[in-house]
Amino acid sequence: MPYSVDEFAYDLRQSMAPGDIWVTSGWTTVHAPPGSVCAVGGWFAPPYAAPDAELTVELDVDGRRIADGAAPGVAGVGLLHAGGTWWPGRMVRHGTYHRRHQDELISLRVQSTLTPLYGQAGFVLEVEIVNRAGRNITVTLHPRAAPGGPRRVPLGEWGWVPPAPGPEAVRADRWTWQAGDVTVELSHEGLSQDVPAGGTAVFALAVRTGPSTPPGRPRELAAESARRSEDRLARALARVPRLSSDIPGLEAYWRGSLTSGLVCLWDNPGFITSPFVATSGLDGGALCAYAWDTGGYAPHLLTLMLGDATTGVLESLMKVDLTRHYAIAPDGTGLGVPYAYSGWSLVTLATAVAAHLGVSPDLVTQLHDLVEGLDARFAPAGALRDYGDQYNLLEMRSTGWEHVAASPNAERAWCLDRLAELSQMSGARLPVDDLRSRARDIRRAIAGELWDERAGWFRCRYPDGHSELVQHIQAFDAMRNGACTPEMARIMLGRLRDGSFLAPYGVSAVAADDRLHYELGDTDWSGGGAYTGEGPQLALTLWERGEPALAWEVMRRLLWMGRHFPYFPQDHYCDRPAAPPAGRRINIVAGLAGAEAILTGAAGVRFRLDGSLVVAPAALPGGGMELTGLAYRGRTIDVSTSSGTVTVDGRRRTAGEVIE
Repeated sequence: MPYSVDEFAYDLRQSMAPGDIWVTSGWTTVHAPPGSVCAVGGWFAPPYAAPDAELTVELDVDGRRIADGAAPGVAGVGLLHAGGTWWPGRMVRHGTYHRRHQDELISLRVQSTLTPLYGQAGFVLEVEIVNRAGRNITVTLHPRAAPGGPRRVPLGEWGWVPPAPGPEAVRADRWTWQAGDVTVELSHEGLSQDVPAGGTAVFALAVRTGPSTPPGRPRELAAESARRSEDRLARALARVPRLSSDIPGLEAYWRGSLTSGLVCLWDNPGFITSPFVATSGLDGGALCAYAWDTGGYAPHLLTLMLGDATTGVLESLMKVDLTRHYAIAPDGTGLGVPYAYSGWSLVTLATAVAAHLGVSPDLVTQLHDLVEGLDARFAPAGALRDYGDQYNLLEMRSTGWEHVAASPNAERAWCLDRLAELSQMSGARLPVDDLRSRARDIRRAIAGELWDERAGWFRCRYPDGHSELVQHIQAFDAMRNGACTPEMARIMLGRLRDGSFLAPYGVSAVAADDRLHYELGDTDWSGGGAYTGEGPQLALTLWERGEPALAWEVMRRLLWMGRHFPYFPQDHYCDRPAAPPAGRRINIVAGLAGAEAILTGAAGVRFRLDGSLVVAPAALPGGGMELTGLAYRGRTIDVSTSSGTVTVDGRRRTAGEVIE
């Protein structure tokens, strides 16, 4: 049975998210200020941006004002925050007020539901108030809307940094504000109700903008948006298998990983594709499609979620000039600088598309030409390429993994081999023998020119002859892509130990015992943690290499994330269960890499270019796992790691056999 949206409920009391919690409908994204019960902060619904908007609500009970968001501590007086629940598409917060005033008790239970709108820009806030005292009361809501500087931002300008506010909006009347051509309107269904003892009052407020705000009562708008939002998520989850396990934390991690992908999908028909896969986007930043993480970290999970639309996503990314840009804005405008891993990312996504959907020879030819063009962008160094400095690579803050490096040169060799396979499978007329010969030359050059036998690691070579030996997690990607002999791999795998790459809560991008390069200020790529996609991808690499025990050593250290994040942030620490403070780190599509590693690594589901399938589940220490309902090319696959059984359409198959 496919997942329902309700199964993705997350208890906000457990959250260690690095910033405010955001919720999205796939059209509008909005956040709730921490510690509040009813307040709403900034929101984005491209092309509209209201980054500094605020909506606060004060309650009046028989003439006594009760403020929301009481400060922590005994002195904090007002409506007290008492937790809540987050779902993709809506957020519920709870509050309590229980105080005596002049020998009369005021006791309220307050619940707010925040629903970002779908199909139009804005949100609805529903406030439910239960009168727990033994007398009748009159409750009045006093909303205060401060739209800030809302503005219209062209779709081509939605890049890495969230849009800044525009000029302050000016009040046009009591519930309407104007900022240039942007009108913001607050509507409600009444602000005062008599509430008997034990009774309930429900209020609803809507804040909207757009060229012409369509009519609608706030509660009706919320119900319609919730329905459409749930429908889109149900479609995305229809082909994704359900995971059950007796291993503590594994189910929550799987769901959190899936959620990380779901919140990156946007449905606005004005975008170049619908769905549009944003790199991040919940806080308005990185609401662009980055070829690298869109294609590189979870190509099969993404294809399961998007179905036939995945081909359109791939083609939209292929339209950008990758010799100049690494990403596309929602309208397809190229953004950023040339990036060394873009070609590999697109070939990776193309292999998933070929397996699940099939590809045309024309697409394979276009992909080949694109990869060759990007390859030519970087200076040759014999069989290898010089990929420049951090500007085109990982953005480490130290001199280190750059110029002639094992990765992405190994990825380049992998791409040439996959293009050769795609050509033969699709009927494209690529120079297959030449592609494979070049791939072999690259791998030989990596092993012969960059491997330092004495150090047991790769060196990076600079144009002036300087070299750097940095114990970086990217070296394992070089291993994954075939650049290592068995002896080289054995030595590298020995570094996967505590105090080096491994830590209690994940892996470190730079090994802790690399005293020259390891630091804590850049958790993403320089140490003390890693980019969220890297840990699971390392585990997947190990499962692919037939190292299940070591793969689980990596994966088990990540399971805490499912308990403590509603969706996964861009990077996280590995020495403690936390993420760096808010910045450009709210959410990341590469969070899907966790589910990808579990599906294609632990469960051993290998999707092949010709549409066939091989399933060889690995035993998991300390428990078992079942994946049921994987939909692939009209078949339904179930996998159990406990028993090692594989069934296709209810019929048992031998683990490891080719399923046509």
